[in-house]
Amino acid sequence: MATMNMIQAINSAHHNAMETNEDIVVFGEDVGYFGGVFRCTEGLQNRFGKQRVFDSPISECGIIGTAVGMAAYGLRPVVEIQFADYCYPGYDQLVSEAARLRHRSAGDFTAPLTVRMPTGGGIFGGQTHSQSPEALLTHVCGLKTVIPSNPYDAKGLLLAAIEDDDPVVFLEPKRIYNGPFEGYHDRPLTPWSKHPDGEVPETHYTIPLGKAKISRAGKDVTILAYGNMVHVALEAVKVSGIDAEVIDLRTLLPLDIDTIVASVEKTGRCIIVHEATLTSGYGAELSAQVQENCFYSLETPIQRITGWDAPYPHSQEWDYFPGPARVARALVRAMEA
Repeated sequence: MATMNMIQAINSAHHNAMETNEDIVVFGEDVGYFGGVFRCTEGLQNRFGKQRVFDSPISECGIIGTAVGMAAYGLRPVVEIQFADYCYPGYDQLVSEAARLRHRSAGDFTAPLTVRMPTGGGIFGGQTHSQSPEALLTHVCGLKTVIPSNPYDAKGLLLAAIEDDDPVVFLEPKRIYNGPFEGYHDRPLTPWSKHPDGEVPETHYTIPLGKAKISRAGKDVTILAYGNMVHVALEAVKVSGIDAEVIDLRTLLPLDIDTIVASVEKTGRCIIVHEATLTSGYGAELSAQVQENCFYSLETPIQRITGWDAPYPHSQEWDYFPGPARVARALVRAMEA
């Protein structure tokens, strides 16, 4: 078993997929010769050539639109949007073309494409390099949305996404590319090499889309989180001393509602944590699902701990970021109610 950070795990997934399927092509801004701004595609062009791994113009609409056409004609494109903040120019292609292709063609065409996007903050990227647009993606029928929290899951989920016959948006929390982040910006980074989930097989494996993982079992309250916030939630449990169950959703759509319901029915309490803004964030959908399915089990109101309803700041990043102290206070409130 090799030790990998998330960048290396994503790179390994690319290699495994492209070695077994010649229909897979990879392209995007600087992904070829340069290997991507975060180096997730480093070495792919040397290994597989410029016909299968190449740089695109700076046009997110063109990148995704081209990928839709390739997918309709039988290829399996894996494209990178350099930052999730830049997906908006390509959003129409995702919504109107990729997500609708199977339905509008009565199944004659599919769009087996994967769109990779680094997401979230924590790197002093400011308002245009720190956004978390997952709620805009999960609102679209026909798209699948995935967001891993560690290298092992990143590789297995990416391979599953590439092999899926429908379009998948694969969000990569860039703050945890090199190590888990519990929310303490003033402490040294713990590398993935010292974390159990940093052990990643070099061979091919997949993790099914739509299956959550219980990162920590507990009996007092359920915490629903994904991506970077899984590590913040686990740290908040330590800070509060409350026996919370932490569920890593892994896939936002399709959602593993069965695992969520089983946990909330056991604990009777639910806290939802995400980095994106509060209003109309993905936590609102989770809250509705829990209320509809677990109403008679809930002993306290569902709480959402999120980013603020404001552009992601630069100088006050850690006031915006939902760190372990905010989550711990919510845990205490849940137990006192």
